[in-house]
Amino acid sequence: MDESELPRQWYNIVADMKNKPLPPLNPATKEPLTAEDLAHIFAAECAKQELDQTHAWIDIPEEVLERYKSYRSTPLVRAYALEEALGTPAHIYFKNESVNPLGSHKINSALPQCYYCKQEGTTNVTTETGAGQWGAALSYAAKAFGLECAVYQVKISMQQKPYRSSIMRTFGATVEGSPSMSTRAGKDIITRDPMHPGSLGTAISEAVELATTTPNCKYTLGSVLNHVALHQTVIGLEAEKQMEKAGEYPDTVIACFGGGSNFGGIAFPFMRHTLLEGKKTEFIAAEPSSCPKLTKGKFEYDFGDAAGYTPLLPMYTLGHDFKPANIHAGGLRYHGAGMIVSQLLKDGYMRGEDIPQTESFQAGLLFARTEGIIPAPESCHAIAATIREANKCKESGEAKVILFNLSGHGLIDMTAYDSFLNGDLTDPEFKG
Repeated sequence: MDESELPRQWYNIVADMKNKPLPPLNPATKEPLTAEDLAHIFAAECAKQELDQTHAWIDIPEEVLERYKSYRSTPLVRAYALEEALGTPAHIYFKNESVNPLGSHKINSALPQCYYCKQEGTTNVTTETGAGQWGAALSYAAKAFGLECAVYQVKISMQQKPYRSSIMRTFGATVEGSPSMSTRAGKDIITRDPMHPGSLGTAISEAVELATTTPNCKYTLGSVLNHVALHQTVIGLEAEKQMEKAGEYPDTVIACFGGGSNFGGIAFPFMRHTLLEGKKTEFIAAEPSSCPKLTKGKFEYDFGDAAGYTPLLPMYTLGHDFKPANIHAGGLRYHGAGMIVSQLLKDGYMRGEDIPQTESFQAGLLFARTEGIIPAPESCHAIAATIREANKCKESGEAKVILFNLSGHGLIDMTAYDSFLNGDLTDPEFKG
């Protein structure tokens, strides 16, 4: 794709959904939140986008477009070698977001969030991160727009991937392992459970607390919320044009699933044809079997964090106090699903598929040996689900077109691959 073909607008799927997501609620009053309520925590424009149920297309600011142009579009690749290794008649394509700055799709939302914060005069941003892809992306984007950045990284992920916190500090961010002793929420969690390994829920609590107690500071989020998935739709909008050039259209679209940002990014632009035209496409969100909110969670209002600081969100959840297993796919260890995805799952437009940790790494190893790219542990789940679908095609003889999102590379996750290659990885059981 040349520069003139890059998306100039993000796609807001909520505008085209017959059944809109239920509203987030104020936990004290149980009343629906307004954009003004959310603007106390988020950039005002992000708060406005979060609740927009009317506009299907939202303009990308020119300054963000210019930043996008430095690395977009990303390649759409036909995985011929993987197809051959599997002996499948399926045509497998992947959108390669691992070539982005910092190595993942996360930069697509970090840039606009920091831009909007800068525009309204904010000087500091804070966030949580699991594996560190989001924290690294936000650290870079904050520096690009002259903002100070503080990151709370899940403690177990920080121990598993020490170089990712080094990357954040390289871009000038401060990084704390969560739970920490630097916030009231962190102290309370450690008091209850001194050996708590941390979760995205604990890290969100600490980041939200910092944002609400620090002057001129806003909270930013790397997944789950509607405006984050909105920014990520540049992925699917590009893929749509690229697949058209290849003369194909996906029968199945797959992405790994933590909170929903990269799944929404690749899937929502294609799903609009299902919503508006009745096009038959299968959408699969691949989650860890040890943290299966889509396949084993309950649809209910729940907090987005462990301490109960966030609004109540209508979502499939394992409970905000869920303590996830210490798997290496740190970005997928979140207790709930985003509001949009939860409604789409409830309405039958997509399905979840849970993947054991060892199966995900086996899939990642095969992908690395055939396609020459070492995928992030999170992306390995999407590859495993793709291989399952490709094997079904082998059994049936059906030549389906499968598209998945390679959301990031695994070059800073090699200790996880070492553990797998040494036979040390296990498949933690889900304890509901």
